[in-house]
Amino acid sequence: MVKTIRKKTYDTEKATVVKKVTCGYYGDPAGYETTLYVTEEGSYFLYTNGGEASPYPVEDIKTMTKPNAQKWLEEN
Repeated sequence: MVKTIRKKTYDTEKATVVKKVTCGYYGDPAGYETTLYVTEEGSYFLYTNGGEASPYPVEDIKTMTKPNAQKWLEEN
């Protein structure tokens, strides 16, 4: 997925996966996945996607600060 936020482009194909968390099983309407990525420039972003009954029913990318990325890693 590619998304531009504040004139910066985030691309899951070009960034490095830091950690991926899945909840549920394939086809589970409440299942979802969240993946933390880091770009070559050191920017962090979170890719989210899930079933229609999940917290992430629409595929999306959200930017994260380094401290928030560290907190996410500790909690997941």
